[in-house]
Amino acid sequence: MTGHWRLVRAWGAVAPDSVRRFARRARRRRLRAAAPWLAILGVLAFLAALGGVLGFTSVCGVRQIDVRGESLVTAPEVRTAAAVAAGAPLVRVDTGLVARRVGSLPPVRAVSVTRRWPDTLVITIAERSAVAAVPLADGTAFVMIDETGTPFRTVPQRPEALPLVRLATPSTADAATRAGLTVLQALPPELLESLGTLVAEASTRIRLELTDGRVVVWGDATENAAKARVALVLLGRPGTVLDVSAPTLVTVR
Repeated sequence: MTGHWRLVRAWGAVAPDSVRRFARRARRRRLRAAAPWLAILGVLAFLAALGGVLGFTSVCGVRQIDVRGESLVTAPEVRTAAAVAAGAPLVRVDTGLVARRVGSLPPVRAVSVTRRWPDTLVITIAERSAVAAVPLADGTAFVMIDETGTPFRTVPQRPEALPLVRLATPSTADAATRAGLTVLQALPPELLESLGTLVAEASTRIRLELTDGRVVVWGDATENAAKARVALVLLGRPGTVLDVSAPTLVTVR
């Protein structure tokens, strides 16, 4: 009699329950060990996809530039200086570069640039404040300068609220400009009220031309408090030229 053999799966029959339980626990341990890595890979894939959408498409592109703090400059001037293309990915806008571009506008003292999601760039500016007006040599206009000596605006008529300072080349790098402004800021109210024009021909040749025609020779920008005290005393005496450049040895002519 010929026998017939057949292969059958005998695991369930021959493997003890304890072995099967051990195998299931081992599989669960492997899955638990792999789960954090799978989650990390999923997050990385999501971030990569999100970065691609934000950085290389116009989904979150610049659709609005919100300008704040403008007065001497206009919002269109600021937007033109910013030079940000419409639809440019907001995340890729170089805010530092935009701030430097806007900061090149003469009336702008400081700039901050921030993003407001999903599609707005916010440019906040602080403008310069004028402390003096410098008449042009030809007398056709006046240049306004701030406390640093930076010229930032030209106007056809003298701003009545500002003192006049006569300078050859007003700028932050000009020694006469810096010295003249130092003296101007040190003048007490009594002298400011009588001041017609502060003339700074050089950092050591400063004089005050008063509204009554008298002249106070100031010299350089040192010992300003002492010079101011002496000048106020001398204004009560006769004389048209008061030299207080050496406050301990004054002369009157």
